[in-house]
Amino acid sequence: MVPLASRPPTPTGLGPLRSVLAGVGDAFVRLAEDLAGEDLDTRIRAIRLHPNEVGFDPFGFDPAATRYALAVAALLHRRYFRTKVRGAENIPDGRVMLVSNHSGQIPLDGVVIGAAMMLDAEPPRFPRSMVEKWTAELPLISVFFPRVGQVLGSPANARRLLEQGEALLVFPEGSRGISKTFDKRYQLSEFGLGFMRLALETNTPIVPISVVGAEEQYVSLGNIAPLAKLLGMPAFPIIPQLFFGMLAPLPTRYHIRFGEPLRFEGDPDDDDAIVGDMVWQVKARVQAMVNDGLASREGIFR
Repeated sequence: MVPLASRPPTPTGLGPLRSVLAGVGDAFVRLAEDLAGEDLDTRIRAIRLHPNEVGFDPFGFDPAATRYALAVAALLHRRYFRTKVRGAENIPDGRVMLVSNHSGQIPLDGVVIGAAMMLDAEPPRFPRSMVEKWTAELPLISVFFPRVGQVLGSPANARRLLEQGEALLVFPEGSRGISKTFDKRYQLSEFGLGFMRLALETNTPIVPISVVGAEEQYVSLGNIAPLAKLLGMPAFPIIPQLFFGMLAPLPTRYHIRFGEPLRFEGDPDDDDAIVGDMVWQVKARVQAMVNDGLASREGIFR
């Protein structure tokens, strides 16, 4: 456990400014706690860490920065998307891989899943997720993601996190899922095989997750592929609401369900066909949970 106040030495001349910013940040966290009805500091202190001498873990995770990020996530989770959560008790102790469908044009589904794990699971679990390598080239984002616990996607990084007993959040659809158009909503894209090979290698249970509600937050009618390629983005979606200045996502109601853990045995180096059959089982389970969530919800905003 690392005190939330653990910080690197303050550069000369920045002390007063940092104190002001810290005061504003603390006021925001208190406001978020009041609005969300949560004790965020207690939840943050429950995170198991592997800190270095300045309070970060080997991947750059900073509990103090994460405190502010969790405040934003709590407001999105409790107030904006009014998330309904089922099955948080299915998240086991120790290392676990959480496999979810992915959608919404921007990864708010990952933010809300993380908030559900921190605020609805007992004890709280802090998810670590693999971010796309192209994010490492983005100003600010390349620093922000590591500070709030997200890790550059690579098999070595994922393996190390699981060996530390972490909860690893995985979106096997990748950019294909998050950038799908509205006519393909809630139809899962192809799952990669890498997550299953890693689960077999590390003997890690898989918890399937379904997210219903994110598909409607930004309605994409198409993708301008040449522009996306020019900008180095996985997709450049055509979203009508942005044309009218509606930058915020629609306040759809999220429904998140954590399924019962799935356990697989086998050789991680088996042929793609063998590993692919296991991946199909996970994908089929997530799709079934998504279909169930769609059938049971009363409306997009309810």
